[in-house]
Order: sequence, then structure tokens, then C-alpha cells
Amino acid sequence: ASMKKLTTALLIAALPLAALAEKPTPAASQEIEHLIGHLKASGCEFQRNGSWYDSAKAAEHLRGKYDYLLKKGWVVTSDDFITRAATESSMSHKPYQVRCAGKDAEPSANWLQAELKRYRASK
Repeated sequence: ASMKKLTTALLIAALPLAALAEKPTPAASQEIEHLIGHLKASGCEFQRNGSWYDSAKAAEHLRGKYDYLLKKGWVVTSDDFITRAATESSMSHKPYQVRCAGKDAEPSANWLQAELKRYRASK
């Protein structure tokens, strides 16, 4: 019986921690959605772990990582999204690259930061 009481007490104590998992503000969510959509519509190629993928596959991949990080409470800002989901492979730690028609490949973090800056300036 005392073990059951202890387990119940621990579960009750942990509830506020679950509530502390932070979520992006509406503005940050809008920026992140814009970045994913921009990548998808860009027609650029996205390199992860040595292979190139089209922009739709790249956006799908980043959406999955974003959804995972949201559940963990690890993305609060657009910068968190870029740093934690869109900079490097969480498996190999190899940097992601973006290559658009007629341009050299560049780190995805730089490409996304430039788009975020442009997006913010347009608002």
C-alpha cells in the first residue's frame, strides 16, 4: 500500500513538470510553418547524410523532426527550430546543406536564417 501511495505522490508531483514543457508562441509557430513551407516550395535540393533530396522530401523530414521536438518541449523559437531540427542530422551530426538552381550548396542553417530575416522584414 505504501508503494502505491508513493507512486501516486510521484505522479502528482510530476504533473506540473509536464505543464512546463514550453511551446512556441503563435508568432514563432507562424515563422516555423513559413520556413517549412518555403523550403517545400523552393524547388531546392536538401542534403542530409550525404544524399540529396527534393524540397518536398526535405520539408517532410523537417516537419517530422519539428513534431518530435514539439512533443518534447524543445522548440520555443524559430531559432530553436533551425538549431535543433534543421542544422544537422541528429544521427550522424553531419550538417544539412541546401542547393538551389544555379547556386552553390550552403549550410541549411544559413539558408533558413536568411529566409527568416527576409520574412520578418516583410511583415
